[in-house]
Amino acid sequence: MCFPINPRPIFFFVLALTFTCQVAAAQDLHASRRLSPIGIARIHLGDTYVKVTYGRPYIRSREIFGADTDSTTFLVPFGQIWRTGASEATEITVTGPVAIAENHLDAGTYSMYTEPGPDGWVFHLSPQLGLDGTGIFNAETGVFTPDVYQPDNDVAVFTVPANSLPEDEPIDQFTVSFEETENGVDMVLRWEWTEVRAPIRAD
Repeated sequence: MCFPINPRPIFFFVLALTFTCQVAAAQDLHASRRLSPIGIARIHLGDTYVKVTYGRPYIRSREIFGADTDSTTFLVPFGQIWRTGASEATEITVTGPVAIAENHLDAGTYSMYTEPGPDGWVFHLSPQLGLDGTGIFNAETGVFTPDVYQPDNDVAVFTVPANSLPEDEPIDQFTVSFEETENGVDMVLRWEWTEVRAPIRAD
């Protein structure tokens, strides 16, 4: 015996499935979707909480660190100030006094700029916050004001060695992490074939 099929449930199922796919596509293409997602690295150092907030760019077939030549232009040329990530300037927060690469740092939040080099990276910790790279972008007017960052206001400037990672496979996405040591922690930055470590201890 054959029973008639009610088409209404099937119609509403197909309609719901179509709507769900459209919503998913809209979310995937939303203007706020970041090509370089936000990353957070955090750790407790005794009673002090340390957190780094940064944009995480991918290599995307680009040459990342190096000295520009006539034939090669690098995304982050040696000797130039870098936001240490993508989009907004990277920020480091400490809830208590610390020594970072033997430089005293009071509790607070600071922008963290770097100058990558072949043998070492220069770190700049700045009290200027809310910067987009080294400038400020006004979302309401669409105007970008460059060169707002003022290195003369830095609260700490220090250099740490740059190390080469094995060239089996590059680190595709820029990464900041913390690794415990005998005296505290290392803040570890890795991208492409480069690694730098900035030691941090309670001060």
